[in-house]
Amino acid sequence: MARHIYSCPLRWSDMDAFGHVNNAVFISYLEEARIDFMFRLAPGDGSPSFSGGSVVARHEIDYKRPLVHRHEPVTVESWVTKISAASLTIAYEIKDEDQVYVRASTVVVPYDLEAARPRRITAEERSYLMEYMAEDADGTEGTGRADEKDTLAA
Repeated sequence: MARHIYSCPLRWSDMDAFGHVNNAVFISYLEEARIDFMFRLAPGDGSPSFSGGSVVARHEIDYKRPLVHRHEPVTVESWVTKISAASLTIAYEIKDEDQVYVRASTVVVPYDLEAARPRRITAEERSYLMEYMAEDADGTEGTGRADEKDTLAA
């Protein structure tokens, strides 16, 4: 399974009063990585894949460790854990080489902006997404479920 790698810079304004990245800012990091994955890396030259729009149906985030400001970017790894007829689930880890700060997942629904309604995933989109599909049978690899052994450091 391939993972999409996104290098995300930290901004001074991302910090909260406690000196670490605010919990709500992590959603922006996930969005930046997801847009890079789904739109800039869409399959084919001039492909319309994912260009018609999409909406987020659900976010799930587990905060594992505080992330403090520094000049080096943080890495956001993304992969697909589920594809259905009209939605997909993207899992993420926001991390450094030896430290995971956040595990998360997002359910994304492709959307037809003209018709103002959800649409089905196209064959081209499905083919592209399958390159990033989790290899385990139940699709839960690294999705950040609360029962995983990493827990937030006190």
